[in-house]
Order: sequence, then C-alpha cells, then structure tokens
Amino acid sequence: MSGAKVLVVDAGGRGNAIAHAFARSPLVERVYLAPGNAGSSMIEKCSIAQKNGNPIKDIPELLSFAKKEGIDLIFVGPEGYLSDGIVNVFSEEGLDIVGPRREATILEGSKCDAKDFLETIGVPIPRHRNFSDPEGAKEYASVFYRENPEKNLVVKADGLAAGKGSIVCSSEEEAISAIERIMVEPKLFGDAGRRIDIEERLSGRELMFFAVTDGRTVLPLESAMDYKRAFGPDEEVAIRLFNKLSGNPNIDNNPNTGGMGGYSPHPWLDGDLTDRIMETIAVPTITKFKEVTGFEYSGMIYFGLMICEEDGEKVPRVLEINVRLGDPETEVILPRLETDMYLLSRAILNKELDSIKLEWSRDCCVSVCAISGRVIKPVTSGGAEEERPGYPGAHYTNMPIRGLEKVDSDVLVYHNGTAFGTDAQGQERLYTTGGRVLTVVGRGESLGAAREKAYKNIRRIRFNGIRYRRDIGLSA
Repeated sequence: MSGAKVLVVDAGGRGNAIAHAFARSPLVERVYLAPGNAGSSMIEKCSIAQKNGNPIKDIPELLSFAKKEGIDLIFVGPEGYLSDGIVNVFSEEGLDIVGPRREATILEGSKCDAKDFLETIGVPIPRHRNFSDPEGAKEYASVFYRENPEKNLVVKADGLAAGKGSIVCSSEEEAISAIERIMVEPKLFGDAGRRIDIEERLSGRELMFFAVTDGRTVLPLESAMDYKRAFGPDEEVAIRLFNKLSGNPNIDNNPNTGGMGGYSPHPWLDGDLTDRIMETIAVPTITKFKEVTGFEYSGMIYFGLMICEEDGEKVPRVLEINVRLGDPETEVILPRLETDMYLLSRAILNKELDSIKLEWSRDCCVSVCAISGRVIKPVTSGGAEEERPGYPGAHYTNMPIRGLEKVDSDVLVYHNGTAFGTDAQGQERLYTTGGRVLTVVGRGESLGAAREKAYKNIRRIRFNGIRYRRDIGLSA
C-alpha cells in the first residue's frame, strides 16, 4: 500500500517545520506545501502545490488541488486561512483537515471578544477595557495613569496583525501615542486597529504555552522560550535609529515582531506549573468554549501568558490566545517531536487523542531568525536614495542570498520569506521576499551546544541588510 499524501497550508518557516515533521513519518509518501516558499522543495519528500506552474494560494484552488491529487490529510498553519474558514470549506467537502473551524478562530481573530469570553468563564486575565472610539480610549488611559501612577498599559489592535499588534507602554504619553497610531494615523495595523483592547501591563515572566486538542481531550505540547522584541537589550542605538526611521515618537520603544528566534525545552516550565495552566486555563478554555458558543474547538492552540507572583504563588494570566502553532516556536518544538506527526493528526480528527502518548527528544533546539534589516537603497536613474528601518518596519526585499551551501548538514534551515529568481547573468538565485527570511536551528545535547551550532552557521549566510539578534538563549 502506498503512503499518505499530506497538504500543509502555510507560506513560512512554521510551514517548513510542519512539513518536515510529516515527512519524517514512514506512513507519509508525499508532502505538498501551499503556497510554500523556496525552502519547501528543499525538504525530503516535499514539494510546492502548483497550478500551471504557479504556487496555489486561494482556498478554492487549494480545495481543487486536494481533490485532484487525492490528498489524505490537510494541516493548516497560519491564522489567516483559519479565520477565512478553510476548515469549514474542506470539511463540508468530506476532506480530513486539522485546525479549528472559523467560528472558533474568534479566540485569535478578536482580542477584545477573546478577553470578554475568558473573563466570563473565570480564566485569569489582566484588567482590560475595549474601545472603538479613540477619544474614549485616550480618556480611559489618562484616568488610568492618574489613578495608578505606578502602573502601565498595553494597547492591542483587536484583529489579526501578524503577531505585531501590541504596543507596551511605559507612560501616559506613550499610551496616548499608541492609541493614536493604531486607531487614527498612520493606522499601524490597518483594519485590525479599528477596535482596541487596553490592558493593565503585568509584571512577571512571559510564557508561550502550547496544547493540542480534539475537542474532548487536551494535551500539553513541549513549550519554547521565544524572543518577540526586534532588538536585544543592549542595542539602544539601533532601537532609536529604527524608531527615528519609522516615524515613531516613542524613540526608546523596542518594537514587537512575529518572533526573532527561540529555544526548547523551556527553562522553567515545570510539571507543577504545567498542571496549573492546564487546570485553570487550557482545559476550561476548550470545554467552556463549546458550552458558551455551541462550537467545538479542535486543533492546535497556544496561550501567551504572564506568570505573576501573587502571595508566594505562581499565577498564570492570559495575555493572548492563538488558534495555531506559533512561529518561530514551531521551528524548535517540532524537531524534538518523536511521536509520529501523521498519527497525531489522525488522532485529532478521529477524536482519539486520549490514546496518544506524546514523546519528545531530550535534545535542545535553538533557532535564530535572519531578517531583512536596515538598508539604504542606492541612487538609481530617476530614483532617490531611500533608507528603510527593516523588519518589523518597512524593509527591502529581492536581495540575493548567499552561503546556504556552507551550512552544516546537521543544522536545519527553515525558510520564512524566500523565492527563486534569475540574476542579470541568467543564473537561478535565491532571493529574500519578506521581513523574516530564514530560521537557522541548531540542535545539541545541551542548550549551549545547540546555540553554538545555530550561531556558527547563521554567520555563514549573507544578504544585503541581514540582521539577527545575538542573544537568543544567552540568558539561560
């Protein structure tokens, strides 16, 4: 009997890591990625799903491809496709697809509604208020700081913003500016900022907690420490230059990104804390979502938490929910998964997750993201020199990438934003296409060994404007 065919819907490094996990299964014959990127076809058993030689992106075309190719299982990575109802469409056509239905994606699609839901069911969250009117939001911020001079706020765009929709504030002025820039001008996150969630800024330790569910059983996945800030704590000059070029008046604000790297296993997530998160957050969220809304949640989920010290106890509070695997956390978690990814997915679909025992490698993984950093575009005929701050702000793409052939064979390189193109001499080359370009993953028996591998190899890669944080895993 021939093996299974799997379709992974994703365009970035997370999708590469998911496809790589499926490709390691002896039960899987072929893995297609859509829309994928240049790195998708570099993974054994993997290729890009195409129509007339072009990558497939639209849900109707994905559905047509899955039927034509006899795809046995579809796994969805990004929140956009899930919010657009891809699971509903495929399920109604009788295809097996892993991920939450559109009705359940509200947990990520609206931060405001998600916080209201969590408050209703008694899951611990920060003090918060939702606003559609910028003037009302500014008034609330002013009153908050007047009554709580020792505290601060976080301003969040309600909708999907590719992981960058939060602004952490350290003063009333910064909070007012954040509200203005999200809701009025320049509308940093587009339509996602028409409504905002304003939360009390908590102190403690941040934790991304991952779980998998079939709607009945909830199992914790291995977790990871990730790095969301664009710059390291010692890069004050770079932070100020970035904000100056971005037109951000909060000159010392270290901007959020979709993720600059991370490592796994998590250094301080122990069994007791895992049990507490499962009992007070993960299980209630899944079970009570169906009770409250009538819709079942199935698939991957992760909770952005703040672990606060209260009366000598660790109290986890939910900052955000994501209805999928994270990026770049997936790139360090899934390489450590020893349970068959195809069997795990089948158990989710068959409501048999209670029969699965998740097993993990004892190795450590460290990932470092190479991003499109600050570049001054040279003067060309008829054009003008323009300096762009780089990801997560405006950045240049179409930069040729060099050095991948020098990367050690035991080091993983997951592509986030790459494509093949032709240079001036007619030779095929690899080019950058996005803010996050490549994720280099080192693996070793210790965190130090994995970190050394990741940094040793990312230094061999070159493209104009390449930048990466140099402190991933250093504090641990």
